[in-house]
Amino acid sequence: EVQLQASGGGLVQPGGSLRLSCVASGSAFGAYGIGWFRQAPGKEREGVSCITGRSGNIYYADSVKGRFTLSRDNVKNTVHLQMNSLKPEDTAVYYCARDALVYGGSSCFTNRRRYWGQGTLVTVSS
Repeated sequence: EVQLQASGGGLVQPGGSLRLSCVASGSAFGAYGIGWFRQAPGKEREGVSCITGRSGNIYYADSVKGRFTLSRDNVKNTVHLQMNSLKPEDTAVYYCARDALVYGGSSCFTNRRRYWGQGTLVTVSS
């Protein structure tokens, strides 16, 4: 089974930055869509940023556009999320997830089978 390990979360003041990392097992890493999702207390899980397999198109939630940057390293089987200008509303557990199959759709937020990491907590507070 594919294993994903997320790290990099922590406590940061508003306006600060964090860099999340995710390491995935398995082969053909670049062929699969992968991304970050988050869930705040009392709220539903939402997509934050993802990159499609093959084409490598990157998508961002409207709430993080201009502040977050996703990158992928196919050699090291890693994906990163650079988070700048953090806001209190960014506080959540962030999960890394990789598509279980190679999908041809244009969106990587589409509901589908995925392998999930354990999550890393991001807290933005003064």
